[in-house]
Amino acid sequence: METNRQEAPKGAGQGRASALLEVLKVSTRLGFTSFGGPIAHLGYFHHEYIRRRKWMDEHSYADLVALCQFLPGPASSQVGIGIGVVRAGLLGGLVAWLGFTLPSVIALVAFAFLLQGYDIAGAGWIHGLKIVAVAIVAQAILGMGQKLTPDRGRVTIAAAAAAASLSWHTAYSQVLIIAAAGAAGLWLYRKNAAPGGADLQIGISRTVAVCCLALFVGLLVALPFLRTPGKMDWLAMFDSFYRSGSLVFGGGHVVLPLLEREVVPAGWVSPEDFLAGYGAAQAVPGPLFTFAAYLGAMAGGITGAAVATLGIFLPAFLLVIGALPFWNGIRKSPNIQGALTGINAAVVGILLAALYDPLWTTAILEPMDFALAVILFIMLVFWKLPPWTVVLTGAAGGILLGLM
Repeated sequence: METNRQEAPKGAGQGRASALLEVLKVSTRLGFTSFGGPIAHLGYFHHEYIRRRKWMDEHSYADLVALCQFLPGPASSQVGIGIGVVRAGLLGGLVAWLGFTLPSVIALVAFAFLLQGYDIAGAGWIHGLKIVAVAIVAQAILGMGQKLTPDRGRVTIAAAAAAASLSWHTAYSQVLIIAAAGAAGLWLYRKNAAPGGADLQIGISRTVAVCCLALFVGLLVALPFLRTPGKMDWLAMFDSFYRSGSLVFGGGHVVLPLLEREVVPAGWVSPEDFLAGYGAAQAVPGPLFTFAAYLGAMAGGITGAAVATLGIFLPAFLLVIGALPFWNGIRKSPNIQGALTGINAAVVGILLAALYDPLWTTAILEPMDFALAVILFIMLVFWKLPPWTVVLTGAAGGILLGLM
């Protein structure tokens, strides 16, 4: 009997270690192959985690996706973290994130060093990458607009959010715009039916969840007071990227205006280098939030890349782990659904504003720039070509424009 009691923990430990290694293996393969942005990532996850390996059932996966769409932050990364938690506990969530994120982090940091070491900021292919960013964000606006602004009320919210975002540039303007849109959605759409579905089964206690949420709020409130005003240090960088990861709804492309307002006016990254890196981020697999690693590397080398990456992704961990135990109840509230409807419409407007400034005003300088942007947009939207081919075409097009 004594022998059995001693062997049980060993077997359990081996099982956990095996599960962690399995999560790392699968998530790393996805990190190398998941091109196409957040929506495509969810498709890859469904095929690999749900259909092939059956780590969750269909209803639980749908509930997890709904939760991560509701939370601010990178939705596809949060779904991956949630699946890792379900499969192998809290460490499983960390391992799933590492595997999915590190390939694109390494690629973008290498690109940052290339940009700095060879002084290629004025190269034609860099200008082409800026035009790629215009086409990709325009595609995102088209797709999100069709889904999230299908009626007059939501179109109005989106237009108001775009106008406010373009005319009101403060550190917290986007937060207030989103809050106002949530209030408008609550007023206009609170009678919408809440979604049904099975409850999500997750092994996280409410005590752990509350601690994560408290840490999330505590860092969000305290970091701006702890950083040194007007000075670029690691705490200031962590604060800027943590706040961006905490306050962006819609993931991916929507983080662009937040990051631009944090790093460009402060002089950490030039406008040209910012857009060149954003274009390069389209050519790598994995989450678009790894753009932060490029920005951190441009501002502070390897250490800057690590600080920026941890800063922008930490809110995703804290929010997913903090929200999972409570989601089954709150997701059925019509008030929550109404507020989310308004917020999603505002996301479209904020992204539309970002398409104009800084993307359009910086990248589209000549008529031929616009012509290349149209070609790239058609390749994405109508030819359905993978993003990496569009990136290569844009870089080649930029070289040709430089020779004309």
